[in-house]
Amino acid sequence: MISEWLKCAVGLGGDKLYITIANKNTLLTLSIDGTVMSTFTDPQLRSPRGLHVTHSGQVLVCGWRSSTVIQVNAEGNTKIATLVTQKHGMKYPLSVSCKKNDTIIVGQWQNSNMLLFEVK
Repeated sequence: MISEWLKCAVGLGGDKLYITIANKNTLLTLSIDGTVMSTFTDPQLRSPRGLHVTHSGQVLVCGWRSSTVIQVNAEGNTKIATLVTQKHGMKYPLSVSCKKNDTIIVGQWQNSNMLLFEVK
């Protein structure tokens, strides 16, 4: 099923499209006309699924197989930080969102508990 492998989010200015490609362990950033702007991979981003563009334009990406949430710059080409890992209780994250007060909400596969994390 193709929807299982691709997820997308639109950049704050509406000029970028971020796409996770799970079977390629990749975050792809496209301009609005479809031009590839960057291709990002990282060992802590295995089988990326859910993603979210924050109020500051950075991108949060769930690594499903790596059980991580990482933060990537607005250009989609550089990891800023690994925000959440298995040591925080994360297992198979599928969705992520961020409130303006820097609280990250993460949904997990086969787990009805949402995890909340404050980012400093």
